Amino acid sequence: MTTYAITPPPVPSLAIAGSSERFPLRRVFCVARNYAAHAREMGANPDREPPFFFTKPADAVVPAAGVVPYPSATNDMHHEVELVVAIGKPGVNVKPEDAMSLVWGYGVGLDLTRRDLQAAAKEAGRPWDMAKGFDASAPCSELHPVSAVGHPSQGRIWLEVNGALAQEGDLGDMIWRVPEVIAYLSGFVALQPGDLIYSGTPSGVGPLKPGDHVRGGVDGVAGFQLEIGAQP
Repeated sequence: MTTYAITPPPVPSLAIAGSSERFPLRRVFCVARNYAAHAREMGANPDREPPFFFTKPADAVVPAAGVVPYPSATNDMHHEVELVVAIGKPGVNVKPEDAMSLVWGYGVGLDLTRRDLQAAAKEAGRPWDMAKGFDASAPCSELHPVSAVGHPSQGRIWLEVNGALAQEGDLGDMIWRVPEVIAYLSGFVALQPGDLIYSGTPSGVGPLKPGDHVRGGVDGVAGFQLEIGAQP
């Protein structure tokens, strides 16, 4: 029996729709600029450059419900709604045609971003960690198993802020589709059960303020609604 010097932290997890079981979380990978219109609004060339990734801590994943705290050290937090892919089987150097066998299910999440910190990091050539990986920076809906929702490759992805539509696109607009993303990522790391992949966001990203009411979803997969908490 292993003895620890301190009490081990609890295992981060997400609720599973229609089940008392929970999905344990291992790592969170996020695909940057995976919709052409969003790539353009961020000043990038969307012509199928190889996908690139950043990460968030697993305990940054919180339920996309209730009140989500506004983070410290920023005055410009932005929303980015994304299809979330939950990995249920291990895989390394996976071929695209085999990639979907690794998928356990799907959810819908937010990649919350301290945009002012990200801009400063980009200008200085520094990592984005503090812009992307802060506490509660990855709210996510309940997960739905593949047996319930299949493998969505098309469908409306959307987000409203205070009842006004802010982001809207279609999963079919992804530059790199989910099997391609999984295959490419598995060439860099050995994917393991419990890994999540936030698959990119459509155009329309923008700021959130304390007290904002946020709704979003992917039609046929999942939806969420939450409120942004007070600024510290």
